Amino acid sequence: MTSFSALGLAEPILRALDEERHVTPTPIQAQAIPQVLAGRDLIGIAQTGTGKTAAFALPILDLLARHPSRPEPKTAKVLILSPTRELSGQILENFEKFGRHLNLSVALAIGGVPMGRQIRALHAGVDVLVATPGRLLDLVDNRALRLDRVSVFVLDEADQMLDMGFVHAIRATIKLLPAKRHSLFFSATMPGAISDLAKSMLRDPVTVAVTPVAKTADKVEQRVMLVEKQNKPALLAELLTSEPIDRALVFARTKHGADKVVRVLNKAGHAAEAIHGNKSQSQRDRVLAAFREGTVRTLVATDIAARGIDVTGVSHVFNFDLPNVPESYVHRIGRTARAGRDGIAISFCDGEERAYLKSIEKLIKIQLPLEDRRANSGAAAAPLPAEAVAEGRDRRPVRSEGPRKSHGGGDRRPRSEGQEGRGPQGRANGSRGEVRASAPGGRGGDVRKAEGRSHEPRTDGRRDDARKGTAGGGRPAAKPAASGGGSGISAVGFMRSAPARGAGAPEAGPRRPR
Repeated sequence: MTSFSALGLAEPILRALDEERHVTPTPIQAQAIPQVLAGRDLIGIAQTGTGKTAAFALPILDLLARHPSRPEPKTAKVLILSPTRELSGQILENFEKFGRHLNLSVALAIGGVPMGRQIRALHAGVDVLVATPGRLLDLVDNRALRLDRVSVFVLDEADQMLDMGFVHAIRATIKLLPAKRHSLFFSATMPGAISDLAKSMLRDPVTVAVTPVAKTADKVEQRVMLVEKQNKPALLAELLTSEPIDRALVFARTKHGADKVVRVLNKAGHAAEAIHGNKSQSQRDRVLAAFREGTVRTLVATDIAARGIDVTGVSHVFNFDLPNVPESYVHRIGRTARAGRDGIAISFCDGEERAYLKSIEKLIKIQLPLEDRRANSGAAAAPLPAEAVAEGRDRRPVRSEGPRKSHGGGDRRPRSEGQEGRGPQGRANGSRGEVRASAPGGRGGDVRKAEGRSHEPRTDGRRDDARKGTAGGGRPAAKPAASGGGSGISAVGFMRSAPARGAGAPEAGPRRPR
């Protein structure tokens, strides 16, 4: 298709597309939209930055426009499940943007904000609900939401969902949906576990793949620098000075690590901010707004928090720590070279991370070029100021982040940072970053330490927040800003990019015995 008008979308949607100056659909949009309009279940495989969100938002808006009906109280006609708050917010923005001329209600259900507002927003029912898995099930448990009237179900970023440990929450959600429904499944990669999940939730699906599985973006120049672990901060500071950077996104493996990188960079004279699961929603919004505006040039993030960051002009992605899940590498470097632009991805690799590098190269089927920047190679990074070096030293005993050995107890990989996943097999400990598997008749059992031993509380829609009346590790939960503007959509429960003011404890209704 050469234009959106050729896809047969309703006139109010075409008008909104024209106002946004969107004329030509991307490949994933051109292939997926006709299939969704025809009522087919769909598996969409495409990298980040290819227009996946509009590929399902536009035909869903068209279906709602052509078959208007009032939602029943405490129900949603369309349910979209995504792994993180930021991505959920961006999905809602797409519905708001392209549905501005339609009289539809949209709600956002995510953790880190008071549940009471979301309960009230859902009381009359909504057309579209965008949610993270943990908060969605909390609302169901509180009898604030029924899922038996969902006619369209979308699972976005499915591979990341599974990597974050959401499989139990996803399966629990699917059981609450009506058997007769329209299901859409989107993922950047398609490993075996994702394929099995798709088969369990889709009926005779059509597959739309616009790029080979695990293929990295063509316009990203990828480089790997071998560096000693203690010299990573100095090398990063040097590259932030020498590289032609517009905006740089730096990935750290843990929340503690991200904060440490920011402190080192600030003392070395580089303005940087961090975004991760321990930040309140208002802090996340403020930092993202500054990054988009360019007042903050360097953003340090963890994998989880970076989901949903769609910022034009990210020229460089730095993997300060290589990911221990190879698919995360594809997601990370997809943050640059968006909308047809070029980008550069530079990965640091110390001696403990060589196995991670091999796994990444095996997945993407590319041997990445290596540059030796170790001290004994004669190409060491320039020294940092003394105070930055002192700040960069980890004052706690260092725990190796290398590949873990199997002890015959099944998959022992730790749960991802910041995840809000809930499953029938475990209850998370909000104060120590642990997951304790519950045994019949008592607590305790297997204890799985969170990655990097950060001992940081979880934040994204977790039950501990609801009990303690706080969000983001004991900080008061930020109130979402009220919806404004003349879009014609009531985006209830949605938080704007401006910093929220005030604080409020989550409100929870009666709970069913579990």
